[in-house]
Amino acid sequence: MTEGNEDDLIVRREGSAGIILLNRPKALNALTLDMVRHIDVALDAFEADPEVALVLLEGAGERGLCAGGDIRSLYDSAREHGDLGKVFWREEYVLNARIAAFSKPFVAYMDGIVMGGGVGLASHGSHRIATDQTRLAMPETGIGFFPDVGGTYLLSRAPGELGTYFGLTGTTMNGFDAVKARFADVVVSADRWQELRGTLTRVAPTAQADEIARVIAAFAVPSGQAPVAAERARIDRLFSGNSAEEIVAALEADGSEFAAATLTTLRQKSPTSVKVTLRLLRQARDLKTLEQCLVHEYRASLQVFVSHEFLEGVRAAVIDKDRNPKWSPARIEDVTEEIVARYFEDRGADELRF
Repeated sequence: MTEGNEDDLIVRREGSAGIILLNRPKALNALTLDMVRHIDVALDAFEADPEVALVLLEGAGERGLCAGGDIRSLYDSAREHGDLGKVFWREEYVLNARIAAFSKPFVAYMDGIVMGGGVGLASHGSHRIATDQTRLAMPETGIGFFPDVGGTYLLSRAPGELGTYFGLTGTTMNGFDAVKARFADVVVSADRWQELRGTLTRVAPTAQADEIARVIAAFAVPSGQAPVAAERARIDRLFSGNSAEEIVAALEADGSEFAAATLTTLRQKSPTSVKVTLRLLRQARDLKTLEQCLVHEYRASLQVFVSHEFLEGVRAAVIDKDRNPKWSPARIEDVTEEIVARYFEDRGADELRF
């Protein structure tokens, strides 16, 4: 490992593995536009190198892979009526799709915190390794946003209504939850990672995806506790509605401790974001590809960038840290169809294209 490198992204080859190390540990490896661009360049190089069998994504530091995008920079740009959101999300989403279609095995080590943009880098990979320390979430409804970076594609394809539950509430998954929700493939104990990592860097340059999968499977923990599994039947029933009002009513009527706690969580989120997220998730079920979902996410993200909800959500969570956002509208029932429709408008020349 390179020591003392101050670059936000470290790219190198170790044996037959092309390493991409997110290197902003003080910012929990939050993604910047430059990092997105440099990852794309690294993929070009690794794809063309016959000595590289696989790409390995890691995060520097002990706290996690990546906490998401650099929200502070996006907030500053939005306040100044800049265009960072428009540029950043366009390039990030294109990168997410590229990772999903990458021609070589893409191995993501999803240790510690993996949120938002970190999910976009990792969960579209071909080989996704969670650990006993993984804390994965798509918490965007809490900052006036929605699960993007292909999150609507992933969530809409989780079993039953698990994706609706995780997408609306932003609830954190452990490694086994992440496997159950299809955001990860296996769980490996963090204390065995260096051994597995070394094995991956020594595979033959010609190793194929199935061989990489067998290597990883040899280190996998066979089973473990997925807290969401105990509530699966209730989640499927309570989150089956096609409107936020239906879901709230079901939670209110259930009477269980789980429903009461979930309702409290849901009411802390941006009501507009909850409605927009639910519509995106239901829409995503009928879309066939990740790219189609990303097009709709990009439309919605452009509206997010000019909305009160995003600025207020980031202010409360990141800037002032008072954890007391003033959403507008403040209640789910007051979010009109007209408000929601703005997030689904065709963007003409600004449409995301692949």
